[in-house]
Amino acid sequence: MNSFEWSSPRDIAQAAGVATTTVAAAMVSQSGRLSTDGVVFKAGGIDLLDLMKEGLLAPRGIVNLREIPDLAVIAQADDGGVRIGANVTLAQLAADPVIRTRFLALADVAGNSASPQIRQVATIGGNLLQRPRCWYFRSRDHHCARKGGEVCFAFAGENQYHAIFDHNGCAMVHPSTSATALVALGAKLELTSAAGTKRVVGLEQFFLLPEVDIQRENDLTPGEILTAILLPPPAPTSRSIHIKQGETDSFDWPIADVAVALDTAPGGACRAAAVILGAAAPVPHRAKAAEALLVGKTIDADVARAAAHAALQGAAPLTKNAYKLPIFETLVRRAILAVVRGG
Repeated sequence: MNSFEWSSPRDIAQAAGVATTTVAAAMVSQSGRLSTDGVVFKAGGIDLLDLMKEGLLAPRGIVNLREIPDLAVIAQADDGGVRIGANVTLAQLAADPVIRTRFLALADVAGNSASPQIRQVATIGGNLLQRPRCWYFRSRDHHCARKGGEVCFAFAGENQYHAIFDHNGCAMVHPSTSATALVALGAKLELTSAAGTKRVVGLEQFFLLPEVDIQRENDLTPGEILTAILLPPPAPTSRSIHIKQGETDSFDWPIADVAVALDTAPGGACRAAAVILGAAAPVPHRAKAAEALLVGKTIDADVARAAAHAALQGAAPLTKNAYKLPIFETLVRRAILAVVRGG
């Protein structure tokens, strides 16, 4: 790694005023040579240090956000929702009684992400903002389109872990399993600038498809800090779940993950549904056809099976990842039935 300047501010305004760029912008190069001019933020530092050790990021300075106490708090909001500080760790989320009781899909994700050691350090904000895990993106020898090059090497290469939806120019899958659950739960993000201005944006709208901007995964701008995740109050009759499938039962990234949130009327009919697929597209993929099929119906095994099949509408697998289709169909069906049956 290169040497770098270090600052550890105690408040958000001071921190936002020091950083000069985002990690995504600092990694873009037309020549393939790293820029050493930028100053970037660090929360838990899991992904940032990986990028630096891999020779993919060489910032002039790092702004440590871990000393800002307001960013590490989970608090119930006046409207019944929950505010989660961006520095809350995955371990905190998994153990929090409010999250476990009211937002089970998020607790499921947090408690089953990475390893126990990483969960003690990794923050929810950093998890949402981590960069792609595509091996071509993570290779110093491949100057891919997301880093300022001209080619997505996955299309003609090893693409067994890549996208089956919306891969227009870049076949990465979104690396955050937390994002899958949070989109299903209707989460919003609070972004704060150096001037103290707060911008609130829906998490689903925050993420960017390659056709919008192939060089960044989200709408974060230089100087902005992700300060909180805002969860709306769930309906008393709503439940959620997250399930995933990996090649092994370990702390590796999933090859497929699914979050389902359903609101069911007292008579049993589904009033609202969210079906979100992770590890399927460059952003968490909303299975709109599956959601439409569920709403208005009393959900049984046949309805769940039909919705799971509908969830794959529009899929366009690459040369080596068509195996994901039956896995996603199975996970969606299991998740829907698990929510209906209460676990």
